[in-house]
This record gives sequence, structure tokens and C-alpha cells, in this order.
Amino acid sequence: MPFPSRRKILRGFLNGAAVSVSLPLLDCFLNDGGTALAAGAPMPLRFGTWFWGLGVTPGRWKPTVLGRNYDIGPELKAIEPWKDQVSILSGYDVKLDGKPNIPHGSGGIGFRTGVAPTGGVLPAPSFDVLISDQVGSSTRFRSLEISATGDQSNSLSGRGNGSLNPAEGSPAGLYTRLFGPGFTDPNSGEFKPDPMVMARKSVLSAVSEQRKDLENSVGAEDRRRLDQYYTALRQTEQQLAIQLEKPQPLVACKIPDAPPMGEVGNQIEHVVVNHKVMAQLLVMALACNQTRVFNMSFNQPASSLTRLGSTISHHQLTHEEQIDPKLGYQPESTFFVERCMEGFGYFVGLLASLKEGDGTLLDHCMVLAHSECNFAKEHTVEGIPVMLAGRAGGRIKTGLHIDGGGTPATRVGLTMQQIMGVTVDRWGTGSMDTNKTISEILA
Repeated sequence: MPFPSRRKILRGFLNGAAVSVSLPLLDCFLNDGGTALAAGAPMPLRFGTWFWGLGVTPGRWKPTVLGRNYDIGPELKAIEPWKDQVSILSGYDVKLDGKPNIPHGSGGIGFRTGVAPTGGVLPAPSFDVLISDQVGSSTRFRSLEISATGDQSNSLSGRGNGSLNPAEGSPAGLYTRLFGPGFTDPNSGEFKPDPMVMARKSVLSAVSEQRKDLENSVGAEDRRRLDQYYTALRQTEQQLAIQLEKPQPLVACKIPDAPPMGEVGNQIEHVVVNHKVMAQLLVMALACNQTRVFNMSFNQPASSLTRLGSTISHHQLTHEEQIDPKLGYQPESTFFVERCMEGFGYFVGLLASLKEGDGTLLDHCMVLAHSECNFAKEHTVEGIPVMLAGRAGGRIKTGLHIDGGGTPATRVGLTMQQIMGVTVDRWGTGSMDTNKTISEILA
């Protein structure tokens, strides 16, 4: 059977069936207390990941006290103002089951997918994608991927089988994507559907009648790829349909000014500035209901960050810098860890500063921050450092230090999925297969 022609696909764009779309959150939908929608539905939840590369310094990040009132080490100072809203998860391991530890690859990929990889690509869907399938269909963007270093490949989000969600790498590019062509001001009294969006809306309908015949004529691997392809097309239809609906006013949504063109690259001084600008844009994208799922990367797993006047990268330093006998750690390497932690603290502060309903945007978010290793000098994937910020609409407790005691890191991903409404009882493969959540954080 021949594959549908380009003409048929174009005809599908124009004649596809409409997709129903949920309305964005309005203040007038809230109950008197601002704790829920007037009709009884809960406030919307957002889920995001915040990644930093090359782990932490032994003895300087992990608290020594469990539970509430955990101690703040030197590398956690940046989150101290938000300590009651940030939990520290330590002692969760990526289990390799005899597979080689791919430097700066196994930890991040295993943590996100629940599968110990044999190569440098995602072997299965990352848990953020599974969550976006649950909560991301009612917004313009199913998810947003962002990299403060400008590296579009700096992403741990994807559906597996080599599929990767590319990251937006510049503040100017992110601004254009969010607030340029295609953005509709929810507070504007005028609305006119974009003809280009109308022409693209129904991608899948042109091939729907032939789909089953085509799937029956190809092998198992191609059927799997077709299923992934059709899923992506259906999701595209949903996102396009949303853009054809007039949005309702959102009080917290304020269109920001376009950021100035700046330097994009690995120099830490530029990365800090770009991260701040991109974090501000992301927070406003959440407030404007452009997305409910995001993945922000401060630097890469094998961090190529450098300092002004130096060509030695963060990655090089973790391997070549000697441990100072008096300090007991690598001071130049630790400098970059502290900048990463400051970046996360800044982002949490932004979320906490924006009022929403009876609380803040942070109260209605769950932000999972993690790295791809523990101690970079040794590439350790035991005890992957994790921080969890926000109350997820009251679903989780905050301000705790919980030690997993060497249990699988998939407990974290399983817990995140269940909190966000994904129907899953167990997750992971091999030694990382688990049905045990982190019950200590559940409210």
C-alpha cells in the first residue's frame, strides 16, 4: 500500500475534526478562598525538572540531619531562604546491573528513564514525558525544554528509541517562541485565529483511514515507530487546536519585554545571566498558561563551563584538580557547583514570588532538581543528588531530608508520576524495577 501523498496530508490539515480544549485558569473560576476552582476542580499543577551537571562535593551538600530542620551545608546555602519549601533526597542509586558506567551518561539517563543504558541515548520514555502526557495536553506547549548554555542537545527529555526533545538555547529564541508569532495575549480584548494554524490543525485525519492497513504491512519495529509518530501528530493537533481558542484573561500574565541580545555559550558569567533571563521567561510562561511541564538545564552532564580568563572547563577540573589537603575538597571545581546551586535558588525564589490564588506559583508546582552523578571525580551514580521544591497543590510535604539508603532512584520517578496523576503501579527495569514510592513526602 502506498504511503499517503503530500496532497492528502494537506487536505487533512484543512478538513480535520475539531479537538476539545480545556480553558485556562481564571481568577473568576476560583472559590472565595482561592484554593480551588469554583466548580470544585482543583487548582492546576505544574511539573518541571531542573538539571545541573557534575554532581556535588562530598561533605558539602548532603545534610547530616534527617527529617525536618535538616542542616544546610556550604553547597546548599543558596536554597536556605526557601528551606521550608525544598526537600533534599539523598541515597537513591542508579542500578547498572553489570552494565558499564557510561561517564556522565548512565546516571542521568537511568534516573530519567528507569533503565540502565547501554549507550548515550534514551532507551525508554523519560518520566517527564509520561507526566506531560497526563497534564500537558491543555496548553499551547506540551512541555518546554531550555538550556542556559545554548546547547540544544542538552536535554534528558524524550520518548526513547533515540527520540530527544531539543532544548531552546538562547533567551532571545525562548522569548520569540513564547511571546512572538503564535502567542495570544489572554488579556487583550481582540482575538483572530491564525490562518496558518488553521491550515495545520488536522495533521492526522488524512492518514487515519489508512493507518491500520499500513501498520499491518510493516514489521514490529516499524509499527512501534509509527505508533510513536501518530502519537506525536495527535499531540500536535491538540496544541494547534488550543491556539484557535480565545484565551480568557489571566491576571498574573504580563507580557515581558524582549531580552537584549547577549552572549550565549559556556562561560559561567554568561550562563548565570542567561539562566536568570530564561527563568524569568519560563515563570511568565507558566503564569500565562503556555505550558504546565518544563525541563530546565543549567549546564551539561559533562559540564563545559569555564570562567572568564580561563580555558579549563568544569569537567576538566573535576578530574585534574587536586583535593586541597587543608580544605578537603577541590576549590575550583566546587566554585561551579556553588554557581549551579545559586541558579536553582534563584529559580525557586522566582516561583515563590508570584502570587496565585491563595498561595504562590511555587505552591502549585512540583520542581525536581537533580544531577547525573554524585562525585564527578569518580563518576559515582550512587546517591544521585536530588532536590524537590514546591507543594504540588498540597499533595506533598516540604522541608524534609530523606535518605533512600541505597534504594533504586526509580522510586523518585515513580513517586513524581503518581503525584501528577499518572496511572502507574511500578516503574523501571532490572534492579531498578520498583513499586515503592517515597511515602515520607506524601501529604
